[in-house]
Amino acid sequence: MIFKSVPLTKADLSGIDNIIFDFGGVLFDIDYDAPVRAFSALGGRGFEALYAQSGQTQLFDKLETGNISSQDFFAEIRAALGLNHSNELLEEAWHTILLDIPKERVDMIYKLKNQFKTYVFSNTNAIHVEEFEKIVDRAMGIEYFKSAFEKVHYSNELGFKKPYPESFTKYCLLEGLEPAKTLFIDDSMQHVKGAEKAGLLAYHIDVTKMDVRAVFQALLD
Repeated sequence: MIFKSVPLTKADLSGIDNIIFDFGGVLFDIDYDAPVRAFSALGGRGFEALYAQSGQTQLFDKLETGNISSQDFFAEIRAALGLNHSNELLEEAWHTILLDIPKERVDMIYKLKNQFKTYVFSNTNAIHVEEFEKIVDRAMGIEYFKSAFEKVHYSNELGFKKPYPESFTKYCLLEGLEPAKTLFIDDSMQHVKGAEKAGLLAYHIDVTKMDVRAVFQALLD
């Protein structure tokens, strides 16, 4: 079942023991359009055709499953966008998608831990992990963040990613979770649909219309 548009309530979670959170967009604020602007400023055109919230090319799938090196990734970006810039400049442009993490969201996860086992399943890559963990560390300390969850899993380390239903099945097997007793929360509808097909209760947060904090608070009320 998929829930969307309205906050979940505790009544909706009858029988739910576990909550899997998306990272970027739910816990950590990101700007999907920022890399488009950044690469355009470098003279590149068409980045939005390669990567967007709704979908991406195989190049980014390889990056997010750890199947391409950073060096090769930037080489392919240069070729695709017609650029001739250093890896350092391309990395800066790629990092513009990362904004910040409100500590209060993680504080609320600690409260949810009294009722549920909490997890993170993030589609990400080694380039971003290094950068956003620095941001998280400055905001609250990386150990404080990770201790809010039973486990924080990144797709580039797992070797599989959302939105494929089999990825959610693998995740649940990895952590010993029963899909029917697990809620998945994400801001990308294709990921939510994948979780639902795998038998999880799935919830879509439209961050353009909804306050993430309000969604979390509804789970506590």
